[in-house]
Amino acid sequence: MKVVCFAGFSGSGKTTLVEQLIQELRARGQRVSVVKHAHHNFDVDHPGKDTWRHRQAGAFEVVAASDRRLALMREFERPAELTVHHLLAELYQGVDWVLVEGFKNSDLLKIEIWRASGEGEEPRGVLFPEDDFVAAVATDAPGQLPVPTGLPLLDLNAPAQVVDWLEQYAHRFEYDWELHQ
Repeated sequence: MKVVCFAGFSGSGKTTLVEQLIQELRARGQRVSVVKHAHHNFDVDHPGKDTWRHRQAGAFEVVAASDRRLALMREFERPAELTVHHLLAELYQGVDWVLVEGFKNSDLLKIEIWRASGEGEEPRGVLFPEDDFVAAVATDAPGQLPVPTGLPLLDLNAPAQVVDWLEQYAHRFEYDWELHQ
């Protein structure tokens, strides 16, 4: 399984690119999983539904499954500091690629997503000068990067090009389970 992280500041286009990469990888016959960093109060369940009612009653975990889908919801009694590696350990290991969105401070190899600030917006910073795990930068404005770089520059608006690059360097993204146990 290969794991690549997509990191950048809010509004840079991470979700849009990851969505496009999922489609491109699937079109190439790859099985893809996603790990997404979420805000502390997110919910995937709906009030009144059986699984919601089970959680409200105090269940630590609720697993809902059909012949097409499985969902696991776990309630922590107190805030838990989960690393991206904890989340990767929860995934089915028979996938080709795991795309991680967020977790910009992780020790995973990553592609930084950078977009120039719009009119009236604060200038966006970059991660790569201080983050040795940034392997490439996907941007729609390479000439406007606030800091020059020797890293590969990928076209943020060309997901097929990003997948070509990932496939070319796939060996770099192999996940080492033993290293993170």
